[in-house]
Amino acid sequence: MSILKPSRRDILKLASVAPAFTLPAVLPGKAQARLGAPEAANPGYFRFMLGEARVTILSDGFFSLPTTGTAVNAERDEVEKFLTEHFLDPKAGYSHTNHAFIELGDAKVLVDVGSGNRFFDTTGKLFDNMEAAGIDPSEITHVFMTHAHPDHIWGIRDDFDEAILPDASYFIGEAEHDYWMQDGLANSVAPEDQQFVVGAVNSINVEGAEWQMVKEGDEIAPGMRVMESFGHTPGHLSLHVSSGDKEMIVTGDALSHGWLSFARPEWYNSIDALPEVTVASRRAILDRAAADRVTLVGYHFPFPGVGHVMRDGEEYRYVPALWQFPS
Repeated sequence: MSILKPSRRDILKLASVAPAFTLPAVLPGKAQARLGAPEAANPGYFRFMLGEARVTILSDGFFSLPTTGTAVNAERDEVEKFLTEHFLDPKAGYSHTNHAFIELGDAKVLVDVGSGNRFFDTTGKLFDNMEAAGIDPSEITHVFMTHAHPDHIWGIRDDFDEAILPDASYFIGEAEHDYWMQDGLANSVAPEDQQFVVGAVNSINVEGAEWQMVKEGDEIAPGMRVMESFGHTPGHLSLHVSSGDKEMIVTGDALSHGWLSFARPEWYNSIDALPEVTVASRRAILDRAAADRVTLVGYHFPFPGVGHVMRDGEEYRYVPALWQFPS
């Protein structure tokens, strides 16, 4: 079963043009709007309190991929119409990469480690932004992996192929580990996908990372429990954080799009390994978050990827968190 679409060819093609992102023209005859980054340095971190937990969202950068792999169970015209109506490029999907760093009690937990210098030139910014946020990587106590796709795990190795955070405890889903480490997997996928399998295996096998296998309900640190959100990969996990009366779910790629995952939760992508399971996991998170007013962190949502979800008839609506400047 091949779970890694779009192909490497598509990725490399889009990576080469990713920095030249512009908004599509959505009103014929009108001048095309063009919004870009401010000339001053962009903020690479966002910090807020969740009860007694201090949460910092750290950007690893961004990348762009063809939308041909987006919502593959919907009519192409309908998908492009939705994207255009929401002022998004119908041909190229722009993805942020937002990492949660959670400090609660004695635990300092980093969710995923980014892609390092092994994926896109526009990613690999995690540790630079960590420094900007005043976070000492040597003090990280836990590394929680949502899944083993390149943008989430390839940054685990330093230039000497050793664990970049050797003093941390590492956690990965038992099902996720077993999927990627099964004999013969690389030979069972398409040739252009084999590097992704090899990359996952090399990352999991990195020297200095002693993995602890976890499953639904396991507590990795006080106030932080594992949520199984299978589908995007066979063993995909999310992380539930609670402090006082506040709750947060770090969703990983269970919710992969800041618009489609809410308005069209039944649509899935070609990269989703188990499509029906992906949709079920997504709906479970959305239902819980809407009912209990749970804060969500979306890895590929527009930075910082923090917000809430509201019911909107049979659909859902994402409500981004209010950015508050220090007073």
